Amino acid sequence: MKQSHSPESRFSAPGPGWTNVGRQLIEAAASVTDRGRLAPLPAGAPDEVLARVRGELGAARLPADGIGADAALATMAQIVHDYGLNLTHELCAAHLQPPALTVAVAADALASATNASLDTYDSGPATLAIETWAVDALAGLAGLPPTAGGVFGPGGSYSNLLALLIARDQAGAARGADIRRDGVGALGDPVVLCSAVAHFSLQRACAALGLGESAVVTVDCDEQHRMLPSALETALARLDETGRTPIAVVATAGTTDFGTVDPLPVIAAIARAHDLWLHVDAAYGFGALFSDRFAGLLDGIGAADSITLDLHKVGWQPAAASLLLLADLDGFASLDRSVAYLNPEDDLEAGFGGQLGLTLQTTRRPDVLKVATTLLAYGRRGLGDMLDDCHDLARAAERRIDAEPELQLVSPATLTTVVFRYLCDDPDSDRVNAEVRRRLISSGTALIGRTQVRIPDGPDARTCLKLTLLNPETTTADLDRLFDEVLRVALEVESEGLNPITAANAGATHD
Repeated sequence: MKQSHSPESRFSAPGPGWTNVGRQLIEAAASVTDRGRLAPLPAGAPDEVLARVRGELGAARLPADGIGADAALATMAQIVHDYGLNLTHELCAAHLQPPALTVAVAADALASATNASLDTYDSGPATLAIETWAVDALAGLAGLPPTAGGVFGPGGSYSNLLALLIARDQAGAARGADIRRDGVGALGDPVVLCSAVAHFSLQRACAALGLGESAVVTVDCDEQHRMLPSALETALARLDETGRTPIAVVATAGTTDFGTVDPLPVIAAIARAHDLWLHVDAAYGFGALFSDRFAGLLDGIGAADSITLDLHKVGWQPAAASLLLLADLDGFASLDRSVAYLNPEDDLEAGFGGQLGLTLQTTRRPDVLKVATTLLAYGRRGLGDMLDDCHDLARAAERRIDAEPELQLVSPATLTTVVFRYLCDDPDSDRVNAEVRRRLISSGTALIGRTQVRIPDGPDARTCLKLTLLNPETTTADLDRLFDEVLRVALEVESEGLNPITAANAGATHD
């Protein structure tokens, strides 16, 4: 039977009287709370779980008639609850993917209800002002000058791309070239320098910009996985000899695996001496500025020309909540556009502009609403306390690893990540470590991460396990339970000696 909808029930207007969307969300969530699984992930091999979800949805065809809003919401809520990821679970510690603050989730729903865009004034005036407020507040926290500005985007990889695009265009302008008109060939053979453990999005960005992934020149790190300034100087000298053109140096503030921070003041001085754009990828580490305990790790970040930060990491926001900050708002000039049907010059002069000229996006969701709401709700101290709690958990994890003869601490915690290995007599110990993680996931018991690190007692990179602890409500007792499970499963895997193919499905429980 065809569903009938009255105009007032079909759409929900945001504002103080905004209740319909909130009511539907609450009812959909409440409908499954007392029937749900408590695990971080559903049990079962990946192909089985994905098949179950498709089975719940039914045949992959658009229905002629809908089932109604309440039934559709209840269906999706149940599917996500039963087969999705539970980031609030205390044994969920794999990625830079935190549980989202309730107030941020509510504000994110409000952003969807507005359906505003930030390209022009008439696409969403309130959200334009809110974004400017949040950008100014976060730029001030970073110590950037009053000329600073920024733009929110769909993730840290995008923010890094935008930063390198601007750095490329600035390098062209310094050489009297308009890259939009003359192309990247005007720069000769441009390169970007970063540490050997910098995020892979830099290679992707250079490829997307037409420079090629080979334009990324990696610089050696010290034992704490921080860029060596002496190695940066050496790399720049070699580039000078070969005639390649450096256009930017990228420092990392919070490496993905280790949370370590490059020596920002020294790198900034080197970049200035060579007249190079300095971008700081602080997608993970920017949140250290919320904490009195850790803010000193980012000393010198205010000297950057651009900064990437992701508040959907240390910020506890629903993704996406990424921001690119520039020390000088005029740096966005090469992105500027005036389009007759959006922002003609006379409208701009009358104050009807927006942020079309700060990004590659046109329609842009007001992700800032959840960020600004969180900043107002918690303040710097509230967010800093959560980071401190997560770091305390990481230190507790280190102590447990040190207390277990079967475990080896590979990298201690700078912020909230801890890297370790299970030690065993199996000649293929990498297989054992990888299988431990897979089996924990397939059983639905726990979610931990993995990576490869060259450890001090060997020449090759080895498969390691990783905890990324971003749930401040996890306790040390929860961590002990997690390590107990890691050790139990590791012993099981080692004793069985399963090959990688059969091991992939081992440990899964089936309905």
